[in-house]
Amino acid sequence: MKHIRLLLSLSIMALACLHPGAGLDSPSEKSSDRELVWYSSEAPVKADQLLDQGQAPGKQTNSSLWIVDSTEKEKRTSQEVSTGSWAKMMLLPAAGGELALYCRYPTGSTDLILKGTVEEGKAYEAWFSVDLEGDYEVWYTANGSKSNTVLFQVQESQVVMNESMPGMSKGLPAMASYGAAAPALSRSIGFSTGGAKDINNFRENIEQGYLPLPTDVTYEGLFYDYYFDTGALQECKKLFCPSYSYAVSKDPISGEPQYYLSVGLNSGLQDFQRKKLNLVVVLDYSGSMGSPFDQYYYDRFGNKVELKADESGKTKMQIADESVVALLSHLKEGDRFGLVIFSNDAFLVDPLTPMEDKDLEKLKSRILEINETYGTNMEAGMEKGTSLFERFLQANKSEYENRIIFLTDAMPNIGETGDLGLFRMLEDNSDHGIYTTLIGMGVDFNTELVEAITKIKGANYYSVHSAGEFKERMDDEFDFMVTPLVFDLRLGLEAPGYKIEKVYGSPEADQATGELMKVNTLFPSKAEAGQVKGGVILVKLKKLSPEGDLKLKVSYLDRNGVEDSDQAKVQIVDSEPDFYQNSGIRKAVLLSRYVDLLKDWMIDERSAQEKNWKVVPSVTLASGIIIPVELGEWERQSMPLQVSQPYRELFRQFQDYFQKEMQAVRDDNLQQEQEILQKLSEFKGAGTSTNGA
Repeated sequence: MKHIRLLLSLSIMALACLHPGAGLDSPSEKSSDRELVWYSSEAPVKADQLLDQGQAPGKQTNSSLWIVDSTEKEKRTSQEVSTGSWAKMMLLPAAGGELALYCRYPTGSTDLILKGTVEEGKAYEAWFSVDLEGDYEVWYTANGSKSNTVLFQVQESQVVMNESMPGMSKGLPAMASYGAAAPALSRSIGFSTGGAKDINNFRENIEQGYLPLPTDVTYEGLFYDYYFDTGALQECKKLFCPSYSYAVSKDPISGEPQYYLSVGLNSGLQDFQRKKLNLVVVLDYSGSMGSPFDQYYYDRFGNKVELKADESGKTKMQIADESVVALLSHLKEGDRFGLVIFSNDAFLVDPLTPMEDKDLEKLKSRILEINETYGTNMEAGMEKGTSLFERFLQANKSEYENRIIFLTDAMPNIGETGDLGLFRMLEDNSDHGIYTTLIGMGVDFNTELVEAITKIKGANYYSVHSAGEFKERMDDEFDFMVTPLVFDLRLGLEAPGYKIEKVYGSPEADQATGELMKVNTLFPSKAEAGQVKGGVILVKLKKLSPEGDLKLKVSYLDRNGVEDSDQAKVQIVDSEPDFYQNSGIRKAVLLSRYVDLLKDWMIDERSAQEKNWKVVPSVTLASGIIIPVELGEWERQSMPLQVSQPYRELFRQFQDYFQKEMQAVRDDNLQQEQEILQKLSEFKGAGTSTNGA
């Protein structure tokens, strides 16, 4: 990396900071700049240390700080340097004791970058490295005495920030200050699982005429769009109280009976309030972020799409910038905020410091000026963001949450481009109490990659398609999003007559076995009128024998690592289909079948097109709606929406079933799914007359 990390002993921190400024102090002596070397592109030996240079020249009545040339004969208080270079500073403290070196960033935030012990009458050397453009002020204090300030004016030959960006207002949106609102209180909450918190990317692809990826629609993401009766029969008086309901329901295509068990996610927690927050935003500013929100950066052949400036509205980059600014209004006094950006490499824009110490107007202006450039190295961004937490990992975990919010279109093409490296990094972060939220930007947001890495403990992800939509969601859900409360949930099933066939509504569903269901994280969720938003996990059971007794044991950890458990018995009465114990499990069965059918369709259409085959649905009258088996590839390419004739017929048949069930559970919000089914059943666009389709 080009920077030096902050070490709390005698080490200097990496100052990876943002965008350009210009200006130069006059030389202190007669020598011209051509004869002097004021900075180096090569990292010096012991660049991460405060170096004792021996006796200071003369007695120091005031602590002083200078930028010096390579000979240490010339000195200045301001200097132009280029990004990635190393400049030498000479420190002449007037008194011995503790020395603390500070930097004020272009965002207006001030951070401690060195701390050590010095002796009176001695001189010290330190190095300063900058990664991004802007003006940086540096000074130190020693034994209560403050030095003068020196200014580094950093510029880069290739500008990555425009003075006036096309389509971006120079003005700032109206924003509340960090102290404008107290954290939200909720008298009644339940739980929802980690992973996806919506299926917005699926909906947007359908709307824009693209064939979505199977990973664009997840069970937990769809469940979080709706409220569920959890089947709770008694008041919950502790953190987590699961409740259980069962159903026997005929497959709407094959007519075969199927057996389901729902786990209701209830909580007895009153007056929920999030802890203080150490929040680092890691923002993708790679080239693909410059594409419009409603268009793909790559076409179906993998070619980059050439975009006209007036072809669409705002770009993903502009929406991302505005979304980060919107996040600031949800932070309060006592919270800390930091910002990292990444493209080919990663750079520090704003250090992780308390909100009350920041200049919010400067910070917002800085964020809104970030422009896209170069490639996508997600691993570098995550590594840089993680490094900001080093000095806070020993903080009181009962007082602070640590979270990275990662805004990206998730199309890595540099560094570690698969999920393995990122997965290991996020998993290691999770083990150290640093959790991750991924915010997907644009219609071509790569859900394949993100779904794989957000199965990790404490992780979740959202899709965003406008700054206004993002702000509304954060107004409602920010405190829930950053506060995981239940970890390592395990449901053990003892039932000679049944085994677990499939789990719906949890990102860890593929980890389920015949006897065990695993859920890594539960987040608080709104509860209204006895129903919980996303508050159910559905288990599809395979009946092995007439034995109907189920013994269920749940164990979990709270956020302080304290284990708790719960046991229950459920007797499945030999009922004729269709039987549902309540509307919650009925809605969950409906939505799980809906997602299964959509995934089967997307998989079959994509497979047929890749092989130039006729579409043969995996869903038949004999098999019914089968459990999908999914595909994968990272840099997402566009494919036009297509619905073959057999699937148009299946969607029409399923639409009748969906309409009946929607009326039975009395949830008018399900109409949005009915409209998608109608669009697909009537679709006459691309692919409908190819290869017999």
